[in-house]
Amino acid sequence: MNTKEVIYELRTKKGMSQDDLAERVFVTRQAVSRWENGETVPNTETLKLLSKLFDVSINTLLGSPRKLICQCCGMPLKDDAIIGHNHDGTFNEDYCKWCYADGTYTYNDMNDLIEVCVKNMVSENFTEEQVRSYMKGLLPKLDYWKRYDELSDNGQFEK
Repeated sequence: MNTKEVIYELRTKKGMSQDDLAERVFVTRQAVSRWENGETVPNTETLKLLSKLFDVSINTLLGSPRKLICQCCGMPLKDDAIIGHNHDGTFNEDYCKWCYADGTYTYNDMNDLIEVCVKNMVSENFTEEQVRSYMKGLLPKLDYWKRYDELSDNGQFEK
């Protein structure tokens, strides 16, 4: 689905007219019509408002053009239901809901995260050793662990 179809579908599911949507996101009805006809796409600030109004990620509004992965654990973020949220309830498309909950990072120790991942990833296809090796190679490449000193809460979540 592309942006025009996504906006139309979300608007009609909520039972909103183009006028209703326009009023809620501070644009004209004509702007909504142009989005739904594929003539234009909403600007960044309007995408943020639409995301909050419809409770979907900006990525969803744009028709999922990017492949998102959690920048803490590496999990693919294929579904809005697993994307983390900021304090204000908006989506944070950089993290899953298990690594970033209500604006708080939940892991401050890479080894603790690896232990959680091992429990959830070991299967008939992957041994514990394979998962542990994979995670030790992957995690240091992710943004959260590269910027840990800047981003972490120094263990406040656990307290």
